Amino acid sequence: MTESQSPPAKEVWITGIGIVSSLGEGLDAHWDALNQKRINVDDKRFAPYIVHPLAPVSFDAQIPKKGDQRQMEAWQRIGTYAAGLALDSAGIKGNAEILGRTDMIVAAGGGERDIAVDMAILNAAAQGNSSPGFLNERLMNDLRPTLFLAQLSNLLAGNIAIVHGVCGTSRTFMGEEAASIDAARIALARIESGQSDIALVGAAHNGERADLLILFEFGDFNLKDKFSPVWERKENSGFALGSAGCFLVMESREHAEARGAKPYARLTKVVADLAQRNQPGAVTRSLEAMWPQLGVASDDIGLITGATGVEPVTSEEKAFLGQHPGFAVRTTGTTFGHTLETQFPLGLALAALSISRGALFPPNDPTGLEVEKLAAPAQIVVLGAGHWQGEGMALVEAVK
Repeated sequence: MTESQSPPAKEVWITGIGIVSSLGEGLDAHWDALNQKRINVDDKRFAPYIVHPLAPVSFDAQIPKKGDQRQMEAWQRIGTYAAGLALDSAGIKGNAEILGRTDMIVAAGGGERDIAVDMAILNAAAQGNSSPGFLNERLMNDLRPTLFLAQLSNLLAGNIAIVHGVCGTSRTFMGEEAASIDAARIALARIESGQSDIALVGAAHNGERADLLILFEFGDFNLKDKFSPVWERKENSGFALGSAGCFLVMESREHAEARGAKPYARLTKVVADLAQRNQPGAVTRSLEAMWPQLGVASDDIGLITGATGVEPVTSEEKAFLGQHPGFAVRTTGTTFGHTLETQFPLGLALAALSISRGALFPPNDPTGLEVEKLAAPAQIVVLGAGHWQGEGMALVEAVK
């Protein structure tokens, strides 16, 4: 090898998967639910909005200290729990030597607002009872100091470090769906290049939040009144928020083999883009431009998409899929709801799980866009197009 040549890229294995969602917790529960085409939605609690609520979970199993649980918001508990499941799955839970050098890349949004305080401030302002210093006074007196800390997106990584002892480098990305695409892309690049041996990568989202529903209603993003599968939402577009946490343990093949770990699948490629969406068809063109970069030889593959149901991006994604009729498409949005930062790691997890189980889970789509695929998948593409910005693709393959 000459001085100008780089060493060959290391092979990256997915050796641990942790999922908790509206369908339950763990890989067996999710695999069974997907094969039974089960969907868990709540159209009453936040009516007219629809959410996919988190299934009952005993957080004590992965977060044993009640004090740790109390200081976390719901999304942090969800994420810390899913991270623990991933570490268990990879066989490194409690292994201080490995955890001490396990890097962490997390995609996270902001914390939850105190609705009661917000409403009191808004009502006082509407009634003309707010003095010039009213807002500062109320924020200082009505919010406990720790609430400000709980708003920090990097506290999910902090809690994972505290509870599970993951103490390598830590990065937290914000930016909704695009954040988790970049989290996976950078984790892959670091391990391929030898900068990292093993990493914990993922995200968490609490979709049962009135403040989020209000926020997304301003953009007309919420699915309202009646649940329908993602591909049936063109005339009633929107997403149903979902609660979920998903983390993956990724490591170099050499590192995994040295400790005797078995892979679920190999992560081969992650690409990302940022289409100029003020131009019609921009998302379709973005996806077409990324597709050749994956290096897939055939269109006869599985494809797991985080399609949201929001227009026009979903129709533009559908146009891309229409140009590749060999894809056996599966959408996570119908079954899990839209989980924002968690949507892309969830797609990666389901792709790796499908490859390890030797089958693509069945379609759950009355429109006919999703078709059966009986052959064991050797390659699955994961696609993510954010409801507002950001696109990405990944290739997950069987280990040879």
